[in-house]
Amino acid sequence: MIYQTGAEFRAARQKRVMLFGMSGLGKTTLSNMLRDAGGWFHYSVDYRIGTRYMNEFIADNFKREAMKVPLLRELLMSDSVYIASNITFDNLAPLSTYLGKPGDPAKGGLPFAEYQRRQHQHAQAEVAAMLDTTRFIDRAQDIYGYDNFVCDTSGSICEVVNADDPTDPVMTELSQHLLMVWIKGSDAHKAELARRFDRAPKPMYYRPEMLLNLWAEFTAGQDIVDPDAFLRFGYGRLLDARQPRYAAMATWGVTVTAEEVAAVRDATAFDDLIAAALDRRAKAA
Repeated sequence: MIYQTGAEFRAARQKRVMLFGMSGLGKTTLSNMLRDAGGWFHYSVDYRIGTRYMNEFIADNFKREAMKVPLLRELLMSDSVYIASNITFDNLAPLSTYLGKPGDPAKGGLPFAEYQRRQHQHAQAEVAAMLDTTRFIDRAQDIYGYDNFVCDTSGSICEVVNADDPTDPVMTELSQHLLMVWIKGSDAHKAELARRFDRAPKPMYYRPEMLLNLWAEFTAGQDIVDPDAFLRFGYGRLLDARQPRYAAMATWGVTVTAEEVAAVRDATAFDDLIAAALDRRAKAA
């Protein structure tokens, strides 16, 4: 790890951290707080995925739908309108919409093969965006003068790395430049995330083998699949499957709880949080 103790982190001229964990536990909230406080560069992996690596896929999908409307088709064919996504750090809906959900097209679903294709695109984009982190650390300092850097990862990072492999290219690259920080949720957080998801299911990324198993189990005997019902079916299992993968990633860094994160109100409290996590790890070693 690039910092071994809390005192070393506090004294560091350049503080570099990578936050990971399930979506909804505070990664982006913390990152936004640090950016707004000043002195921290906020690198959003999801934003990078949507604007750099999947931007054309997203825009082409919008255009494909627009071409079904005679008026928009005419305007597009004559280059009279411009269609693009408007992704922001706080609104990743264009990326989520493109990723989609499999099932009945009458309910907004995609053919399963097309869904798999988009899942594969997302996995490749996420790996590329993660490996861009080092370059953005340099850019943040060289262009904007930021010494401190926070990498706000996607909830699916644990699906595209193998933290049990000491030679995993993404994990080894990131660990050389940032302190990995797992925001660990409790059973209560898991239940609340599931309740939120049940109210508004959203597209998720699954490892290919898990997706195939879930799809086979859910669709057994069904000719028409409700897309949202499938997402709800898979979400709880996804939460359970990701926990040991996050825990393996945490062996490369430190762990904080979602309760601790919720209590952080400013950059000083964030420094205290990370320093305490480093000292806990050092003490347990």
